[in-house]
Amino acid sequence: MTRFFDGHNDMLLRLWSNEDWLGEAFVNSDGSGHIDLQRMKKARMTGGFFAIFVPNDKNNMLASDPLDQKRALANCLEMIDIYDALGQVISPCRTAGDVTRHPHKITGILHIEGAEMIGETLEELDLLFQRGVRSIGPLWSRSNIFGHGAPFDFPGSPDQGPGLTDYGKAFVKACDERQILIDVSHLNEAGFWDIAAASDRPLMATHSNAHKLCPAPRNLTDKQLAAIAERGGIVGLCFASAYLRPDGRKEADTSIELLLRQLDHLISRLGEGGVAIGSDFDGAVIPAAIDDCAGLPVLATAMIDNGFGKDLTQHICADNWTRFLQANLPH
Repeated sequence: MTRFFDGHNDMLLRLWSNEDWLGEAFVNSDGSGHIDLQRMKKARMTGGFFAIFVPNDKNNMLASDPLDQKRALANCLEMIDIYDALGQVISPCRTAGDVTRHPHKITGILHIEGAEMIGETLEELDLLFQRGVRSIGPLWSRSNIFGHGAPFDFPGSPDQGPGLTDYGKAFVKACDERQILIDVSHLNEAGFWDIAAASDRPLMATHSNAHKLCPAPRNLTDKQLAAIAERGGIVGLCFASAYLRPDGRKEADTSIELLLRQLDHLISRLGEGGVAIGSDFDGAVIPAAIDDCAGLPVLATAMIDNGFGKDLTQHICADNWTRFLQANLPH
C-alpha cells in the first residue's frame, strides 16, 4: 500500500480558531475538518508540513489587509503551543535525522505561511527556529514588509506587483544561514525570481500547481518550474479546486483527472524526483473524490490505473518529500 507525506495542511489554524488548545479534535479524531490522527493512520500518512497561518479575521480567512506584527507573533506562538501539545502523536522534525527517526509517529514539519510575525530586525526568526520552525513562506496572498503575495483574481498572471523588499532579501539570506526552508507558494512572480537570486538553496513550493493548466496567479509558470528543476527543487501538487480547474471555481465537484493532468505536466517540467503532494487540507475546497486525508489512497489508485506505476506513485506520494527533507534540513 502507498504511503503519503503531505506538503501542506492548515490543521493548526482550525484547532486554534476553535480554541482547541490541546488539539483534542485531532487526537480524538472527531471527524471535523479534513485531517486528524485516525484518518492519517487509515491513509498511511507518515508525515507532513503543519502550517501556521495567522488570519486578519477568523470570520473572513481570505481578508488580505495588513496584519499587525505583535498580534501575528502572539497568535503564531499560540499555534506552536498547540503543535507542542500534540507531541505524543506528532514527532517534531527539526533535523535531517528526524525525518524517519520515529516511524510509529507522524513526522511533523512546522511551517509558517506568511511571515507577518517577524519584524524588520528579524530577531523573531531565532525564536521561531528555537520553537521548531523549519519552513517559512515569507508571503501569503497579502503584502508585508518582505514583499507581495499573488492576488486572488482569476484568471491572472503571477507577474503582478514588485518583488521582495530589502527586508525580504535579508530575510532570505537569514533563512539560508539557519537552513530554514523557504516556500515560494503564494509569492508573486517578481518575488519568486528575487528568492531565486538571493538564495543558494533548492527552490521549494509546498502547495502549488501549473499556471499553464489553471491560470490562477498563485500557480507557477513553466519558466518558474524550469528554475525549480534546475536547482534540484520540488513542488507539492495542491488539491485546492480553485488551483486545479481551468475555470478557477471552488467546487468539490472537481474531477480527479485534473489532479492527474497537473501531475503529468509537473513531471514533464520537474522530473520524477521533483514532484510531491501538498494537499492544502483544512485550507481549501478539495475534490469530492478525495474529500479528506483518508481519501488519499483514491489518488494513488488513480495514478497507478493511469500508468504512473507503483514506484513513481510512491515517490510522488511520500518518498520525494522524504529525500528532499533529508538533503536540506539541518544535519
